[in-house]
Amino acid sequence: MASCSETSATAPEEEQSETDASQKREARLRKFRELHFKRNEARKLNHQEVVEEDKRQKLPANWEAKKARLEWELAEEQKKKECAARGDNYDRVKLLEITADDAERWERKKRKKNPDTGFAGYAEAQFRQYQRLTKQIRPDLENYEKQREEGGADFYPTSNSLIHGTHIPTTEGVDRMVEDVEKQIEKRAKYSRRRAYNDDADIDYINERNAKFNKKAERFYGKYTAEIKQNLERGTAV
Repeated sequence: MASCSETSATAPEEEQSETDASQKREARLRKFRELHFKRNEARKLNHQEVVEEDKRQKLPANWEAKKARLEWELAEEQKKKECAARGDNYDRVKLLEITADDAERWERKKRKKNPDTGFAGYAEAQFRQYQRLTKQIRPDLENYEKQREEGGADFYPTSNSLIHGTHIPTTEGVDRMVEDVEKQIEKRAKYSRRRAYNDDADIDYINERNAKFNKKAERFYGKYTAEIKQNLERGTAV
């Protein structure tokens, strides 16, 4: 009888130990599956990062700047369309959105990019004018392609080619050149060192320095001495 009771008492213990071992085994398997899943995810993410890094390395060096510039241009075009739809002036709306700090920072950047060093020599002045003029040139790609198709062999000259005088400028190009030349003439006349004299004006100076002094005095005190000057001219001054 004692052996039967001992056997019946150990049976639940064995079942309990087997249950604990099974639960531990399932926990280890679950942990193993989680680690395996995390390893696959890490491998997948690592592969994606390697692919993206390879793409970035194959892009140009200034790709990020170009991308930002394109995004900014698209945003500006969208704002222009919205302002046109509302009937607002785009330039005025844009100025209202600019803060004082941004305006000052852009002005400093503009001065740093193109500093005006003044007159340092005729060669540098001519080079600066050349840069200003070339920046205004916009190539006519449509006319270029047309001439390339029609020109044939003459468009790709060699040392034996005789194509002098065959190029005929467009009417728009000639008008643009004439307009630019007129602007240069007007600018030179405005900023000429020696100003043109008016032959009909009264001569009240003895040299150029005295003329500048008289103009300055007239500008500041002319309204106070106008009556005295008129009396002197009429001969009725007291």
